[in-house]
Amino acid sequence: MRISVVIPAVNEALWIERAVNCARKAEFDEIIVADGGSADETVAIARRCGARVVQGARGRAVQQNLGAQNATGEVLLFLHADNCLDLASGQQVRDCLSDPKLLGGAFEQHIEAPGLLYRLLERGNAARVRWSGLAYGDQAIFMRRKTFEQLGRFPEVGLMEDLRLMRAFRKLGKPVLLPGPLHVHPRRWQRRGVLFQTLCNWTLLCGEALGVAPDRLAKFYPSHDRLS
Repeated sequence: MRISVVIPAVNEALWIERAVNCARKAEFDEIIVADGGSADETVAIARRCGARVVQGARGRAVQQNLGAQNATGEVLLFLHADNCLDLASGQQVRDCLSDPKLLGGAFEQHIEAPGLLYRLLERGNAARVRWSGLAYGDQAIFMRRKTFEQLGRFPEVGLMEDLRLMRAFRKLGKPVLLPGPLHVHPRRWQRRGVLFQTLCNWTLLCGEALGVAPDRLAKFYPSHDRLS
């Protein structure tokens, strides 16, 4: 079973080395960094670490689809650049998908910060996957390539492409939640505050449920390099 890790990145020079090296140490077969026009050393660092770099337009969904298009694996795993895969994660995915009935899933998280609020976030995110079948991008979604193609890839919208993909996925089967853990950097919560960021996320989800266009919602969810 050949597994390709796809990492969308824009100006992630501080984190891309860790993301690539962790994926390599976890014995994934291929690591692709899909760059969306970085102005820093992201591309050079990724190549130096042994990742294959593809470059295209900015936008997480667009970048992930580009990476998937260039990947050679039977299984695709989508990793945020500030996240780090555990050493056991490669074997966990292989063991999971050795069952042909299982199509994909995501990982439990370990947010790299102390405090009760972060532990509650981890538990709440895991519970969402278990009960609703909705994994988010910061849980390292993985699935069989055939399933990904069957679902039409990530919808190329400005925000919540992961949510839309997983809504379609759960019509085919329930995602598996692997123990991982996936190590998640807390930069967005630290910059904006755990409670404020969580409230913002819930507000965006409500807007999406009410039919507000994802591209409009994206204006209220700045990318990491545009945060003040």
